Amino acid sequence: MADFKETVSTLLESVDIQVNGTRPFDIQVHNKLFYSRVLSGKSLGLGESYMDGWWDCEALDQFCYQMLWGRIDKQIKIKNPAFLLHVLRAYFLNAQSKKRAYIVGKEHYDTGNDLFALMLDQRMIYSCGYWDGANNLDQAQVNKLDLVCRKLHLKAGMKVLEIGSGWGGFAKYAAENYGVSVHGVTVSKEQMEYAQESCKGLDTLFELKDYRDLYGTYDAIVSIGMFEHVGYKNYRDYMQVARRCLDDNGLFLLHTIGRNTPSRSTDPWTNKYIFPNGMIPSPAQISKSAQGLFVIEDWHNFGQDYDPTLMAWNENFQKNYDGLKDKYDERFKRMWEYYLLMCAGTFRSRRNQLWQLVLSKKGLKGGYSYQNAHRLNP
Repeated sequence: MADFKETVSTLLESVDIQVNGTRPFDIQVHNKLFYSRVLSGKSLGLGESYMDGWWDCEALDQFCYQMLWGRIDKQIKIKNPAFLLHVLRAYFLNAQSKKRAYIVGKEHYDTGNDLFALMLDQRMIYSCGYWDGANNLDQAQVNKLDLVCRKLHLKAGMKVLEIGSGWGGFAKYAAENYGVSVHGVTVSKEQMEYAQESCKGLDTLFELKDYRDLYGTYDAIVSIGMFEHVGYKNYRDYMQVARRCLDDNGLFLLHTIGRNTPSRSTDPWTNKYIFPNGMIPSPAQISKSAQGLFVIEDWHNFGQDYDPTLMAWNENFQKNYDGLKDKYDERFKRMWEYYLLMCAGTFRSRRNQLWQLVLSKKGLKGGYSYQNAHRLNP
């Protein structure tokens, strides 16, 4: 047991984190079994032991940043058979198959609209905000929505497909401000019903449908925060669906979290508790899936903006938790704050990115830009 403690303490000290130290990003250990659990389970052991109250940290986001910036994860050797089985399962099994596509909708997005309503901005946008010129979450999300509309060259009368429509925030904004018709699809029943109610009276349609079942022709396609649920075995299929549904002169905007290097598995703790079957793509995986189908007109990285977005979500969650505690217990609270704050640390450390790609079928004559907007009320 002493060897386990010494090993973990030494690893943490290598990235300037102290066990039972006094700084906000130092950890306070309450259970001596913490050390062996982390060494055997790596990220799963770290996350589950936090959920169980075995350790605390005043600044989880900075704790994560310290670890990732110092690349502590590369120093821990995995000896847990369960983790190795998880990696092998991801390699041989299509965890994001059509049959399994609705799992994340039921287990994450159907957690409860009450939770997300108290955590997100007033438009219920569950993706990275664009903080250029913004000083609050609501403005950052409006900035992002308008940026997407401008990048797609939206104008009145256009027909838009949204793959992964969430609670209808983009559809409502685009319909109200750019006069477009939006067809949104999602794998979450609660999201679909919320979007239908929120967008009443607008030219919108929302369906519970897998992207592989999409047909028809659209002037523009947008996908915000959905590609992370597609999986590397299906990236090419996803791009083929987008191509067949896009008008020859249309634009497709893909907004996704990204990682710096390819992977065929996801973080075990995140997979188990937050996003089952999720997978973050790399630049090589995205470009390979689009090769021969699209011209990449623009590739924009504003991953640094996910840090303040996640911190704002956590602030809202903590501030409003008293109104949720009858439904969500203390272990859920610790799980959710761990998810939000550790994710903030991954973006702060630049381990994760946020990309917006604009793609066309054959390339735009004269090149691409998005400076001129066609808002109904400029």
